[in-house]
Amino acid sequence: MSDDDYIYDEATGEWRPASEVKQAAAAAVPMVRDAAGNVLADGDSVVLVKDLKVKGANQTLKQGTVIRSIRLTENVEEIDCRHETIRGLVLRTEFVRKR
Repeated sequence: MSDDDYIYDEATGEWRPASEVKQAAAAAVPMVRDAAGNVLADGDSVVLVKDLKVKGANQTLKQGTVIRSIRLTENVEEIDCRHETIRGLVLRTEFVRKR
């Protein structure tokens, strides 16, 4: 989009410059943070900060276990990840720290 482009904002009923709309959309994206307050992104590696019992797998993930290649979900308090023995694992961000 060029500087001359305008987008109709249905909420206010006004035509706004495209650059303003892009900035507002970027500001509205929530940031996912780990237990220490670090910002998480897709593909990051995290470490568990406490032992977690995994429901349905009869297994416990120990503190210090490294989880690689996380994916962010729509919920800012959860991340989707994989472990060598557990597929489709969803962890809460309060139990992980960025590596």
